[in-house]
Amino acid sequence: QGQLVESGGGLVQAGGSLGLSCAASGRTFSRNAMAWFRQAPGKEREFVATIAWTGGSPRYADSVKGRFTISRDNAGTMYLQMNNLKLEDTAVYYCASGRYSTRVTDYEFWGQGTQVTVSS
Repeated sequence: QGQLVESGGGLVQAGGSLGLSCAASGRTFSRNAMAWFRQAPGKEREFVATIAWTGGSPRYADSVKGRFTISRDNAGTMYLQMNNLKLEDTAVYYCASGRYSTRVTDYEFWGQGTQVTVSS
């Protein structure tokens, strides 16, 4: 059974930057698309960014476009570079692997989540 493990969350001031990583273990996810979702308290889990298994075709939610960058390396680790963070970016961030999509239901494998808190 494969596992996805996020790291890199933390506390940052508004306008600052933070990088997240998602490492895969136990099985290969190399032929799957990978994505980042986030969930704020009291809200539904929402799409942030996705990237195809080739490492191409990055796609972003409008709310993060121009500020966040998704990437993945040949070892199967996925990254999310977050710049110019805003208070509304505060959430638990989840990495996921599955079908290239913006929908939660298209992703079969999920990490445990990492907290990102943006302070004023």
